[in-house]
Amino acid sequence: MNCFARCILVFLAICTGAASAQTQGAPQYIAPSETGPHGSAPGMWVKVLTTAKGSAPVEYAVIFRDGDDPYAGLTQFAAQYHVMSAHFTAIGAFRDARLGFYDPQKKMYRLIPIDTQVEVVSLVGDIAQLNGKPAVHMHCVVSMPDGRALGGHFLSAHVQPLLEVFVTADPVALQKKHDDATGLNLMDPGAN
Repeated sequence: MNCFARCILVFLAICTGAASAQTQGAPQYIAPSETGPHGSAPGMWVKVLTTAKGSAPVEYAVIFRDGDDPYAGLTQFAAQYHVMSAHFTAIGAFRDARLGFYDPQKKMYRLIPIDTQVEVVSLVGDIAQLNGKPAVHMHCVVSMPDGRALGGHFLSAHVQPLLEVFVTADPVALQKKHDDATGLNLMDPGAN
């Protein structure tokens, strides 16, 4: 076999392998109705930083420990402390995470799986009421071990070793409602 034929065979093998890898790595999608808290946060503790004075917001430190699911924990925190509306920021680290990118054509989140230790560079979100219960919405950016950043809609994660969340509970309740056009639960600016 001459050099040209060997090059063609190597090229075909590479192309076939790449196609096979793309098939194996086909994107996974998650319906908005399947997102939400799926774990627990037994290591969570809460400290009230400021108390309500008139219409001033109340501030909390909500700390998560190794293995805690912050989505479940923040939902539990909001219910326990009667938080009707809030916004928050956080930093810390995860041992794994599932982020998502909303695909409006599919009306689903394209899964961004992260199966390694990462730094939480930024986690921001809000809490509002959906059908009388707290609804937590978060977006997250994490730093990979090589410094690359990945981000998206927060679906789930496990803390390792700590996540520090600073919550500001707003004095006016906010509502969310289901939007049939997108399949998402969206902030309802017209609700009282």
